[in-house]
Amino acid sequence: MFDGGTLTEDDLAQVRLPEREVTAVRRVEPALLPHQMDPANARRALAALRARINGAGPAILEDGRPLAPTCLDDLQVLRTPRKPQLWPWHTSLPAPVELPVKQAWGWLFTKDGRVLVLIGQDTGSACLPGGTVEPADHGDPERTLHREAWEEARVRISDPLPLGYLHDDADGLPCARARYAARITGWDPPCRDEATRQTYTRLLATPEQAAQLFDWGDEAAAQLAAVHTAREELRLPTPIRQPISELLPPEPTDTPGTP
Repeated sequence: MFDGGTLTEDDLAQVRLPEREVTAVRRVEPALLPHQMDPANARRALAALRARINGAGPAILEDGRPLAPTCLDDLQVLRTPRKPQLWPWHTSLPAPVELPVKQAWGWLFTKDGRVLVLIGQDTGSACLPGGTVEPADHGDPERTLHREAWEEARVRISDPLPLGYLHDDADGLPCARARYAARITGWDPPCRDEATRQTYTRLLATPEQAAQLFDWGDEAAAQLAAVHTAREELRLPTPIRQPISELLPPEPTDTPGTP
C-alpha cells in the first residue's frame, strides 16, 4: 500500500473510471473502512494511515497487523469516526461580543516544539486539551484551559497566548470555540477525568501530525499557521518530524517534572 498524496475536490472531479471493474470513487472516514472493504484490507489501510501520520517509514504487516506496532496502533487510533469540525477559522481573540465562547482548547507545547494530544483509551479518539467554559470559570476561557489541562491531562501550563477561534453556528446558536497556545511547565501521572470518565493517553506530536488526527477540512492550514506563529512567540524550536511518542510520567523527584 502506498501514500498517493492528498486529492483535492478538483482532482477527484478529473478522475475518469474505466468502463469495467471500477464503478465509483468515494472518500470514506477511516473508521468506516471495515464497512466498505474486506476486513483484512481495512486493517491494512488503517495501519498505513497510522504509519503515514507516525512518519517512521514503511510498516511491515502480517495479516494487516504491524509486526512492530506504534503507540497509534496500540491505541487503535482512527477506529472511531472523527467528529467533523469544519467551522470557519478566525485568527483573532477575543471573539465578537455577539459570539459567546463555548469552549477553550489549547495547543500545549513541550520544549522541543511538539504539542500534546490526548487519546481516549476507550475510543481511540483524539482531542486537544480543553473543554467547556463552566460557571466556576467566571466566563474566562483562559481559566477554563488551565482547569481542563489539569483535569484531563494532569499538566500545568504557562499563561496562554490567544490564537483565534472557530465560528460554530451549526445548531442555530452561534458561538466561538477559542484556541490558545501555552508551554507545559510540569506534569503528574495521568488519572481518570471525572467529567468524561475517561483516562487519556498523552501523546507528543508535531502540530502537523496532530492535525492529521482530526477532521478539520481546509480550515486546518490557517489554524496551523497561527500555531507556528505562537510557537515562535514562545521562543520554541521548529519541531523535528519524528515518531509520535507518549508523555511518560515524570521520574520521582522532589520537584515537578518539566518536559
